[in-house]
Amino acid sequence: MKPSEYRSKTRIYVDILESVRREGGKARFTKILYSANLSYHRLQRYLAELEEKGLLIKLTDAESNVTWYELTEKAYKLLAEFQKIKRLLDAFGLSI
Repeated sequence: MKPSEYRSKTRIYVDILESVRREGGKARFTKILYSANLSYHRLQRYLAELEEKGLLIKLTDAESNVTWYELTEKAYKLLAEFQKIKRLLDAFGLSI
């Protein structure tokens, strides 16, 4: 994707989920922020939406007060299906 290209909401969701997946299935907010290339407030909104859709779980360690996001099984399935669709579209010279 070229830097000047518009990202759809679906593409942003996938970018966030992929950034968490690359971190081993769980990642802290700041890591996702830089990896998904979003502003603080936009990322907060998207993370809340992904939680509502059952794709991410927000966890906090009570002792250290550290918060991170974990992928759900549903998120792994979504990412696998997305990759299939992306490969199909790429084969026809199309993009998401």
